[in-house]
This record gives sequence, structure tokens and C-alpha cells, in this order.
Amino acid sequence: MTAFWNAVATLFRENHDLSLTATVGGYLLALFLQKRFKSPLFNPVLVALFLTLIALWLFDIDYESYSRDAAPLTFLITPTTICLAIPLYRQFELVKRNWLAILAACSVGTFVNILLVWIVARAFQMEYVEYMTLLSKSITMAIGAGITQEYGGYVAITCAVITITGVTGNMCGTFFLRKCGIVSPIAQGLAIGVSSHAFGTARALEIGETEGAFSGLAIAITGVFTVLAAPIAAALPV
Repeated sequence: MTAFWNAVATLFRENHDLSLTATVGGYLLALFLQKRFKSPLFNPVLVALFLTLIALWLFDIDYESYSRDAAPLTFLITPTTICLAIPLYRQFELVKRNWLAILAACSVGTFVNILLVWIVARAFQMEYVEYMTLLSKSITMAIGAGITQEYGGYVAITCAVITITGVTGNMCGTFFLRKCGIVSPIAQGLAIGVSSHAFGTARALEIGETEGAFSGLAIAITGVFTVLAAPIAAALPV
């Protein structure tokens, strides 16, 4: 049995296409499980993440090798985010009528995101590098990874934290919005986009085009605001 696992692990390490195939296969399996059990616990991204982690652990594949082999998927993050502009274009008139609320929501959301990370860093006596690693948790990975790299954080951990934040928002965002009595499609979209970027926006698009459009807009504005606020956040004592 040990020889079998060693042979499979060697196959994965030597065949660069298998890591990519396993990732896509895990996601397709996760989609099937979600349709079969109709439960938020079977979130496709979350299930695919755990399946991939298990595969990397079982076959002793290091992250650097996996990241290199799965590079085509990573490349698609940026164009996928840009595609969120399509529902935004369709809701452009509504956006123009609510531009002040949009800017207010994104600026407050950016401030709260940074403040919470700073409070957590102070409470747990984190080092500066750990603080900067977590700073970009609520913005899209295409921007967050760049901020972390520029300020000396751990990019791989930032990507993991961004994924966890997005999956949590995807699974629980609408539940908390209902509990808080927030029923406006615009408010729902902005709240989801500000807090859980593209993963949350995927859920917002399932709710409605208005929610998806404003969530996609919030991703872009919050990302820009975070980039502008990053030097100030980096100067805060931790």
C-alpha cells in the first residue's frame, strides 16, 4: 500500500497537469454535492479547498509545486473579476442615482476592515509582518496579494485568508443581512462586496442582478480605498 501511495505521489509531482486536473475535479465534485444535499455547508469553494488540501497532504506535494502547476487558474482571477463589470453596466443608471451611498458604504467598510485587523493584531500581539498579511483579508486577491507583497507580508497566507473570508461571506452573508433587517438590494450588494469580495459577489449574483452589480462595484472601490489607506495602516503601531 505504501508503494502505491509513493507511486501516485511521484506521478503527481512529475506530471504538472494532474494538480490542475485534481483542483478542477474537486470543484466539480463539490458542485455535485451542493446540488445533491442543498446545504450551505457544501459550498463548492470550501469543499474543493478541503479536497485539494487533503490531496496535497496525502501525496506530500509542496505548495510551491502545486502553485506553479495551478498557475492557469490563478491567472484567471483577474479577468474573472473584470467580468463582474457586465452586470454593473446594466445597472449603470441605478449606480448614478446612488453614487454618494456607494462611496459612503465603501469608505466605511474599508475603515472597519482595517480597524478590525489592527485590533486583532494588537490583541494577539502580532508582529508587523503578520499584521500586514491579514490587512487585505476583505479585498479581491488580485489586489490583496500585491499589497501584502509590497509591505513584506506572507502572500500565500494572505491568499488563504482572503479565500476563507470570501467563503464565509458566501455562506453566511445573506443570513446575517436578513437577521439585521437589511432588505434593500443595493445595501445587500454593497455589504457583501465590501466584506467578502468576489466569492461573496458570486452569491450576490445568485440573489439578483442588482445585488451582484453593486457587490462587484464595491469590490473595485474597496480595493482602491484599501490601496490608498495601506500606507496609513502600515504606519500604525502593533
